[in-house]
Amino acid sequence: MAKVGIIGAGSWGTALSVLLHDNGHQVTIWSIDAEEVKMLDEKREHEKKLPNVKLSKEMVITGDLEGAVKGKDFLVLAVPSVFTRATARKMAPYVAKGQIIVDVAKGIEEDTLMTLSQQIEQEIPRATVAVLSGPSHAEEVGRKLPTSVVIGARKKATAEYLQEMFNSGVFRVYTSPDMLGIELGGSLKNVIALAAGIADGMGYGDNTKAALITRGIAEIARLGMKMGGSLQTFSGLTGIGDLTVTCASVHSRNRKAGYLMGQGKSMQEAMDEVQMVVEGVYSAKAAARLAKKHGVSMPIVEAVNQVLFEGKRASEAVEELMMRQTRSENASLPWEE
Repeated sequence: MAKVGIIGAGSWGTALSVLLHDNGHQVTIWSIDAEEVKMLDEKREHEKKLPNVKLSKEMVITGDLEGAVKGKDFLVLAVPSVFTRATARKMAPYVAKGQIIVDVAKGIEEDTLMTLSQQIEQEIPRATVAVLSGPSHAEEVGRKLPTSVVIGARKKATAEYLQEMFNSGVFRVYTSPDMLGIELGGSLKNVIALAAGIADGMGYGDNTKAALITRGIAEIARLGMKMGGSLQTFSGLTGIGDLTVTCASVHSRNRKAGYLMGQGKSMQEAMDEVQMVVEGVYSAKAAARLAKKHGVSMPIVEAVNQVLFEGKRASEAVEELMMRQTRSENASLPWEE
């Protein structure tokens, strides 16, 4: 049995706390919100973000960050990506040398273009940082529906330790040394999911969705490989797997926000209606900047940015995507002479 601190009590942190408790671990859940702490402690359920998923009375719910961090075998950092750095900075005084922090959010910092693990390592250099990602909506994990994910770490021993901690009959865990590829796939797919949602909101069909998914993963892989990620990662669970579920699922907040924008709502109106952090909105600018920095063509990401931040009509963006200069799908394949 391990002692685990879950830092962040949103839907994902709550779902993982249930999973880890079911695996026999001693779980402490921390939230910065005093009202959320009170609600979880009394109701033993996150009525707003993860209804009908019950928390055991054995779980400790707290607003004391020091108590949630100190003495734990590993920590799960489950705050929204825009709060990762600030939360890591608050955690830093209490983290022991070598203590494992598993980041489970997905995003890229807009100003620095750093992944979340890079931000944590910068704020808490004495920590051992790992990442967990994959097609894993909290609503389904909380209901104990079969799910597969990948844990990325620099050292095999760290990844295999965490694999043992998280793996269960309903939550299959793979390992990988490609932390960068895992994080890029998990972050950039949210931007493509916004495009898929916009297309759904405009009434486009399955052909459109399939085109966005396949050309979207091509964009993600182009950039990811240029930055040092592995093609195998982008064709796996945290690449095409996560992209597919986020573009298609009713649970996807990115797809939902895009859907509302496709129906004519502004970005802010869509985010207000979703009532949760829409990671793709925050990752879109960073993705475009990374593409420019590394000289990679990402037309879907560029179009999403134009719709989000430059006032371009979605219908105009679609037309421009369709009418770009024609090209081969895979320029590296040879033709017969």
